[in-house]
Amino acid sequence: MNYDEMMNLGNVNFGDMPPQPFLLGLLSAFDNRYQAAADAFFKEITWKQFFSVICINLCKEPPTLNELSDVMGSSHQNVKQILLKLEKKGFVSTFADEKDKRKQRIYVTEKCRNFLEKNDNNGQQSQYIIGRIFDGIDEKSLMTTIQTIVKMERNLSEL
Repeated sequence: MNYDEMMNLGNVNFGDMPPQPFLLGLLSAFDNRYQAAADAFFKEITWKQFFSVICINLCKEPPTLNELSDVMGSSHQNVKQILLKLEKKGFVSTFADEKDKRKQRIYVTEKCRNFLEKNDNNGQQSQYIIGRIFDGIDEKSLMTTIQTIVKMERNLSEL
């Protein structure tokens, strides 16, 4: 496969790069570009802050910092910094766990719920953006991509 032609980047020479490192680089570059686009889309919070709110809401109960770090796939320190900024903006708060007072649980606030309602995945603008990103990608290809990345994630966790 000629990556140079596929990527249409005249100032880059991928040479005979194997597909594995090319894919890892492609995923990293996509993540950076998506983050920049999402940061521009959400005026009140960054993409990483929005992603942390999504992850909090995916948890069956309000998560601890360690639990949220695991879900997000990020370090305790990075997640803590994100949460401090969200707390300053009034989007999250922490409370002592009822069963174990040493644990702090993270909750989304009413302000955050209002923000999510205004910017939810069912909103016309966000659906338009997601639709554009996945334009021309059939469900079979999408499922193959998901399966590949899940397998890569499992392999990574075994390192």
